[in-house]
Order: sequence, then C-alpha cells, then structure tokens
Amino acid sequence: MCGIVGYIGEKQAAPFLLDGMSKLEYRGYDSAGIAIFERGKIRIEKCVGRLDALKQKLASNLPEGTVGIGHTRWATHGRPSDRNAHPHANSNGDFVVVHNGIIENYLVLKEALVEKGHQFLSETDSEVVAHLLEENYDGDFEETVKKVLRMIEGSYSLVFLCAQEPNKIICTKKDNPLVIGLGQGENFIASDIPAIIAKTRRTYIMNDGEIATVTKDSVWVQDINGTPISKKVFEVNWNAEAAEKGGFEHFMLKEIYEQPKALRDTMTGRVTKDGKRIDFSELNWTAEEFADINKIFIVACGTSYHAGMLGKYYFEQLARVPVEVDIASEFRYRSPIIDSNCLTIIVSQSGETSDTLAALKEARRLGSRTLAITNVVGSSIAREADQVVYTYAGPEIAVASTKAYTTQLIVMLMLAIYVGEIKATLPEEKALSLVQGLKAVPEQIHTLLENIEQLKVFATQYGNSQDAFYLGRSLDYAVALEGALKMKEISYIHAEAYAAGELKHGTLALIVEGVPVIALATQDDVYDKTISNIQEVKARDAVVIAIALEGDDSIGKYVDHVIFVPRADKYLTPLLAVLPLQLLAYYAALTRGCDVDKPRNLAKSVTVE
Repeated sequence: MCGIVGYIGEKQAAPFLLDGMSKLEYRGYDSAGIAIFERGKIRIEKCVGRLDALKQKLASNLPEGTVGIGHTRWATHGRPSDRNAHPHANSNGDFVVVHNGIIENYLVLKEALVEKGHQFLSETDSEVVAHLLEENYDGDFEETVKKVLRMIEGSYSLVFLCAQEPNKIICTKKDNPLVIGLGQGENFIASDIPAIIAKTRRTYIMNDGEIATVTKDSVWVQDINGTPISKKVFEVNWNAEAAEKGGFEHFMLKEIYEQPKALRDTMTGRVTKDGKRIDFSELNWTAEEFADINKIFIVACGTSYHAGMLGKYYFEQLARVPVEVDIASEFRYRSPIIDSNCLTIIVSQSGETSDTLAALKEARRLGSRTLAITNVVGSSIAREADQVVYTYAGPEIAVASTKAYTTQLIVMLMLAIYVGEIKATLPEEKALSLVQGLKAVPEQIHTLLENIEQLKVFATQYGNSQDAFYLGRSLDYAVALEGALKMKEISYIHAEAYAAGELKHGTLALIVEGVPVIALATQDDVYDKTISNIQEVKARDAVVIAIALEGDDSIGKYVDHVIFVPRADKYLTPLLAVLPLQLLAYYAALTRGCDVDKPRNLAKSVTVE
C-alpha cells in the first residue's frame, strides 16, 4: 500500500508532488521519491525515510519542470533503502515507473531480462516494469504499455513516464486505487483523493483494466485492446480531513472496510494459479526439514497473540504439530525448553515490538529456527528472524488493530495448510476445500460490511454498559478474546472473554440482570455445549447477543439477538466472526464519545519493555 501522485500542466510539478505525497503518507512512509522532466531528461530524486527526508534533500535544489510523478512507499519487496525507493527507471533512465501493489511473476520476468543484458539496481518487483518498457518500446508509448501489461501478473496501480514522449503520463490499475483529477490546463493523478482535493474536486475514478493517457489538456481512457472508454466525472464533496480517511469518519472504520483487499493481497502469489494449493515457495520448506520439527512456539503480544492462539488450533489440527502460544513479555522469563528441533513463530504487525523482538532473540539463542510474520518489510523482527512471511495489510493508522489481525490469521491458516500438505497430515480433498474457502472469504467479508445497521442499533442500546462478557469454545474462544480486547481498548467498557465451559468455575458470579454477553456459536462440534452455556447466563437474566452461522434456525430460541455471518468451514469462521465484534466495539466507542483512533494511554507500536 503506497501513495502515488502525478502532475502534468503549466506550473511547476515538484511543489504539487511533495504536497500530494504528504497527504498520502498514511499509505506508506518507508521512503519517498519524485521524477520530473527537467531540461529534456527525467530527473529522479529519492531517499529512504519519511517524506521530510526527501524535502530536506531537495531544499536547495528543487527539480524544475511541469511534468512529474511521485511516490511514498510502504515496502513489500526489498527493505526500505535509497535504491529500493520509487520511482524506478531502466538503466539509461528513459522509462520511469511508480507502482503500488505486487508483481507476482517479477522473478521470471527479471531473470529473462537479465539474460538479455538488463542490469537491475534494486531488490524490488517494481523495477522490472521499467525494464520491460525499454525492452518492448517500438516508438509508441501507449502500445508499449499495453504489451507490458499483458506480461505482468499481480495487483497494481502503475504510472509511467517516457523520455521520448514527454508531453504525456500514462497510468493504469488492477485491484489498487487510482484517481485522476481534472483541472484547467493541468491534470493530476493520485492513489487517493486527499492528494488532489486542494486542486480540484472533479475526478475520474479509474476501474480495473483501464489505461489513461493524461496530457495537460486532456485525459483519454481505453482498455488494453484499444477500445475507448467514456468516463463519468465524480464530484468530490468531502472535506480534506474526511478525504484522507477515504470518506470514513475514522481510520479504524476505513481499515475495517479495507480487510477484503488486505486479505486478497496477502493471499496473492500464495495460492497456486489453479486455485487448488497453497504455495509458500518463499520459505522452500521440505518434508525432510519438517520431519525434525517436533514443536512450534508462537510468540506475540496483544492482538497478534490472539492470532497466535488461532494459529495453535490450525497447526495442531491440520499439520499435527504440538504448539505452545506465549505472551512475548513472559516468554523469555520462564526459561522455555527450546532446541534446534523447534520452530518459533514471532508475530508482530510493526515488527518493532520490544518484548516480541526480545523473545525472538531468546529463541535464536536457544537454537530454535525462527519465522517472523509481520506487516513491515525491513523491520527489526523481519531482519532478525531466519525467515519471514509478510502480511500485506498496508499501513494501519488506528491504534486498534483490525486488518493486521485478519491478515495474520490468514497467514497462519495458509501456513498450517502448507505444512499439513508437506507432512501429509492433511487429506488432499480437505486442503482443496480450505483453499477454495479461503478464496471466498474476502467477498463474504464484503457482504458482511454491507449489512451493519443491526450492529449500530446494538451498540446504541448497550454501548453505555459498564461491563460486557464474551463467550466461546474452541476457535470461538480465541475470537472472543480479540472481541473483548477491541471493546476494552477503544470504548473503555470493562470487557472480558471466557472459555464458555469455565463459566461455572467462578465467572457466573459476575453475571447479573441486563449485563450484555456476546456469545460466539460458530463451531458445530461444540455447538450444543455452547448453547448449554448460553442458557446458564440467560438463567441469570443476561442480555445475550449471539454470533452464529447463516441458516442456524434454532439459536434464536436461546438468545435475545443474533448476528449472522456467512457459513464457512470451521477454520475459516474466525475470519468472519471477528468482523461484527470489531464493528460492535467501534460503534460502542462512538456511542460513548471516545477517541476511536487514539484511545487513551495506548500507542500503535510498543517499543519499550
């Protein structure tokens, strides 16, 4: 998830590019760069770090020119560095590109280009596009772009410059956002509306597969076959602050709604093209290697710890490997029994969490193999671990984690399926069913997000409660823990989650008339026992809101309200059941007038022990 801007007109491009990038820095802040036509050549300036570092670099020597593109990066391929920063160019600098997304087949393309003599400067997947433009250029910029688009696979927003045709910018998209702002004698390109809202409110919202040729006086849109496309002007009526949040009231809500895309991006390249298997060739694990692994440790904090608890179920039940899950701040103080036959999986959204990093170092000291699951390329945890699997959630601005959690879950499940197939503990037909189910999850979440009015009502009714309890069994218990944490951290309601079978061992003393209880009942193998536990709290006059699967016609007899989620395999339902819990917490916080994105006493990344 990166920020892209472009300008073509009669004014100096650099001031707009830098200002637009500042409006998009929430999309990425690992590095930044601009490319501008200056005196007949394309001048590229870029550097690692936040945008301020680039501004300081250019303070006394700002590029001069009226056509240019810019990029603020969230690293996916290649750690943050000067050479991995965008824009990227071919060797002689005649073709320049900025990219948001993932080129899945870049390694194959890169190898073929290297054989032809192309020299690459970066570790990124994006640079391959600039070299493909050079390799295929036939004097027609637009036709060359079409040729290149037929070669690449993946998700992208791409903006191109060509030194031979300096009076135009070409851009296109697939699965990543791109907007064209319409001006008088000038036009603008951006990943998101915040970058252009100060210049124009008349926009074209680009659709997948569309290719736009942008000059200072015109925007011409076609498809890859050259068929012209007539675009309708979209008039932006948001204010600048709302535009930064994509029209959402808070970053947290925006990030909840970004989960379908985040999950798709995280699966990209990890589900085989035939849609039948999980492919973690990035790890290159073999059956022989895994034969020596007799235990997995999953170590994390907070929300990531809850993802790890579900990972335990996944690895034990699908891959048949014993798993211990530890809170990172406790891990190294309990003298864990670890050796070279263990795999320690470290989970952290930021990759900088102090306790988690310390746990990773302790595991390595004890001889364990280590694998990091993180959202930030080049982070400390990614660098320290033996291997790393990235979640592609993009920057998460709100303190309360949502899309980072669900992408961690989907990585855990994909890894468990992958190991289950390696070890032959997972029947082929079950693996196929799970992979097919995974592919359907983003659309199921999208459907859930279209039907949230009931959740708003519940939040209004019970948002001023002092206490709330969450119950679940098996996988539902792990999801209940995350739901309670969300409620605590942003609404300040005292919320606790319990394994439902533990009620009679003390917790029932806290259940009084009118207290809200959120009961998860999505696991068929423990459904009857969960209903029994629900009846126990109803007998104490609690108000019960159930999270259940579509088609469950009986649960309404036992509870006050039901929120239905799409029916799916038991291992997939945590990805769906957490959505209403995130939204309940969000709307309860609104009901109570809380600062949703910046809850009191909390920070996004905990970098002190």
